[in-house]
Amino acid sequence: MTMEALVINYRRGRHRQHTNQLILELDGYNKEKAKDLIGRKVIWTSPGKLKRVITGQIKNVHGNRGCVRASFERGLPGQIIGKKIIVE
Repeated sequence: MTMEALVINYRRGRHRQHTNQLILELDGYNKEKAKDLIGRKVIWTSPGKLKRVITGQIKNVHGNRGCVRASFERGLPGQIIGKKIIVE
């Protein structure tokens, strides 16, 4: 079952942002339902001619609204913020 998630932001602190970790928001999910998504695969395909595919995995729940934290093997560009990403 595939679904789409909205990329909210990078995981960040006061002095540093982790560009290989993203905060994702899924419609209709709360904290309890989001726990079922841990371990699922996340796929982003770059726009343009090359169509690079970068995969990641949902690691944990972020906050109380049902957002999740996804970790990728490499950093993702800033243009991804505000876009949709595929969760398998």
